[in-house]
Amino acid sequence: MQLESLIELADESLRERTRILKAAGGEIRGELVLYWMHASIRGSENQTLSMAIFLANRLRLPLLVYQGLSERYPYASDRHHWFILQGAKDVQQQFTERGIPYALHVERPGHREPFLRRLAERAAIVVTEDMPVEPLRSWRRKLCQSARGPVLAVDSACVVPSKLIGRAHDRASAFRAATKSLYATRMTQQPLELSLDHSRSITEIERPFQPVDLQVTEIADLVAECQIDHSIGPVTHTVGGSTAGYHRWNLFQQHSISRYHRLRNDPLEGGVSRLSPYLHFGMVAATRIAREASANGSKGAQKFLDELLIWRELAYAFCHYRTDHRRLSAIPEWARQTLADHAGDRDALLPWEQLARGRTGDSLWDSAQRSLLIQGELHGNMRMTWGKALLNWTPDAKQALAMMIDLNHRYALDGRDPASYGGILWCLGQFDRPFSPAQPVFGVVRERSTKQHATRLDPVRYRQRVTRSLWESTPSIGVVGAGVSGLMCARTLMDHGCQVQVFEKSRGYGGRMATRRSGESLQFDNGAQYFTARDKRFVRYVKSWEQSAVVQSWDGTIVTLNQGTATPKASDPRRYVATPKMNALGKHLAEDLSVHLNTRVQAAKRSGDQWQFQSATGENLGTFDQLVVAVPAPQACELLHGSPLLAKQAASVSMTGCWAMMVAFQRPLEVAFDGAFVQDSILSWIAKDSSKPQRGKRLETWVLHGSTDWTEQHLNDSPVSIGLQLREAFWKALGIASIDPVTEDLKLWRFGIPTNPVGETSLYDPDAGVGACGDWCGGPRVEGAFLSGVSLAGQVLRQLAIERGVTPDFPVQPSLF
Repeated sequence: MQLESLIELADESLRERTRILKAAGGEIRGELVLYWMHASIRGSENQTLSMAIFLANRLRLPLLVYQGLSERYPYASDRHHWFILQGAKDVQQQFTERGIPYALHVERPGHREPFLRRLAERAAIVVTEDMPVEPLRSWRRKLCQSARGPVLAVDSACVVPSKLIGRAHDRASAFRAATKSLYATRMTQQPLELSLDHSRSITEIERPFQPVDLQVTEIADLVAECQIDHSIGPVTHTVGGSTAGYHRWNLFQQHSISRYHRLRNDPLEGGVSRLSPYLHFGMVAATRIAREASANGSKGAQKFLDELLIWRELAYAFCHYRTDHRRLSAIPEWARQTLADHAGDRDALLPWEQLARGRTGDSLWDSAQRSLLIQGELHGNMRMTWGKALLNWTPDAKQALAMMIDLNHRYALDGRDPASYGGILWCLGQFDRPFSPAQPVFGVVRERSTKQHATRLDPVRYRQRVTRSLWESTPSIGVVGAGVSGLMCARTLMDHGCQVQVFEKSRGYGGRMATRRSGESLQFDNGAQYFTARDKRFVRYVKSWEQSAVVQSWDGTIVTLNQGTATPKASDPRRYVATPKMNALGKHLAEDLSVHLNTRVQAAKRSGDQWQFQSATGENLGTFDQLVVAVPAPQACELLHGSPLLAKQAASVSMTGCWAMMVAFQRPLEVAFDGAFVQDSILSWIAKDSSKPQRGKRLETWVLHGSTDWTEQHLNDSPVSIGLQLREAFWKALGIASIDPVTEDLKLWRFGIPTNPVGETSLYDPDAGVGACGDWCGGPRVEGAFLSGVSLAGQVLRQLAIERGVTPDFPVQPSLF
């Protein structure tokens, strides 16, 4: 049968929603009908599913619903994964009850094969949702290239399919007028629910992978395996899935919808539906929501329908016809021009990290951002004020748009869909008109300041509401170690609302990101010499630190040195150093944290469900719900005795030492490089420390690192002997005559480099409430330490969600998590 003839046999309610992305080249042939589900995660009133069932029945082929969860979608995090997988668990059960074959693939180590492509190569026809945003557009194009047969896209997100609108509209009034008759004939339309003709189907289809069974698999364990952003934790009060979504909808109908027109703009009144995450992932059907709201008939319901149908579907149609909705070209010419004219009006530019953490100093905006960070949601009316304020802190409208997209999509459970783009673009003048006279920064784009908004609500009550705890009782976390991993773990937990205290035996922050002072004017980076950024999760922070002048690239010449012969080092990623000295990064990460320096935690004893910290003198340092150990593996063993498994893993790690020597010279040495990896020597590395940015230039300073093998053989040698051997090796490596230094100093890093990391980014024992992180877990680099700390914070947040998450508005069984 020809494709067009086949589609014509479908019910009109399905035909009008269907677009052909790839036509058939003749007769439709294949093993199955494949429904790739990603944007309508529901088992009922799902028009894409109904079309797939119709096709399977007509073609007398089995149906398979495939859902894939990628590590690579934009802003993938624990928060989004958690919510999606809760929805997937719900839909899996619904499909089981309906006898619909379903297979879930979660991308993670060992499970990263292109299974969708393989299934599409076998399918007679592929059906998927018509979601008009990236990366889904690009993924559909790739699917069309690999599919053997036709590919159809079905609009199951809107009441009126976007393809019927005809074009993108710039104003809600024009969209309202153009769609009035379309809505009139569809508002009360009953859903078409089809069943598989099981005489023409099979219950088991050969799959190229083992599907994840969420009825027996713990979501927390699954998320932990994924290489995603673990710094953004689950939101326990908003449970994913159709059951929870419709429960929230029913509560709204019972208590608030009739007053929606009066209460919707006040974030303190609780007068909104909070359905946007469920609509975003298609866990509830907009058609059902509209039908039931229409039946209500109240003024509040009428206003709710105007938001749901006109403003939401205006944005969907706009994104359907305008593929540039992520770019500034999407807003009107008048808005682009006036914003460009006032691009020079900014007083202060703020880096991503400061904005993301809600630390701008603007109290109301910071509260709104912390609502996104902690709660995963932002009241719609407040989101407009929040978005417009970003124009003040970014260089121009283009970068303001990029920052709005980043912060909204990264933290909000309803981010990344057309409705989000509609609201974001409105902040820059889209769907709006000019407002004269022109104002600084905004020009004639409508201004909406946080100062003005603060007069319409109680800012103190609002902050209390949006920073409310995600847990029934706020957990206390004790962190031992103020290196990069410990500080990053502590800060991530604190930003989510945990009570955190950090204990550090040294007098400074940063661990091996250390700076040694000599006299009044000399300083040396005697530990980590520089760091690189490869992982995108780390790159994001490094770019922000660079904007904040916390770090700067070190463009020195790096060579390989052998007996005085220097060979240029092959091009590496950019090298960064903290400024004005290496421990500046530790100080930066420690801001806002409660850190106890010069305090050694001698023992951490488990007492009931808590940990008691004791100093070397037996002093009680506090009692904590969770223990985080962020020190070198040999030292960690002493604190991990409460978890034999973790203690054993830490004990298996070998860490070699490193003798570091610091020397300064009155005049420059005659060498043509700034750093060198030394071969055939007791040295492993030498660096002209004074060549790094913002270092003192009065004297030329050098740092020498002994090789690990040599250091291990000379751990107990006298400083005099060590200094003599390192100096001799230094001059021999340079191949120049020696000169006397102005000053010299030594430092032994007893646990400098892990030779056999444990192979897991972090370690965690949920039963004992203890975890460990560091470069001996995540890899022997600053980046590894950073990712390890974030990973452990994610493990703690996921466990807290299971153990003590606040009661959601939907009653759930613990196993749902």
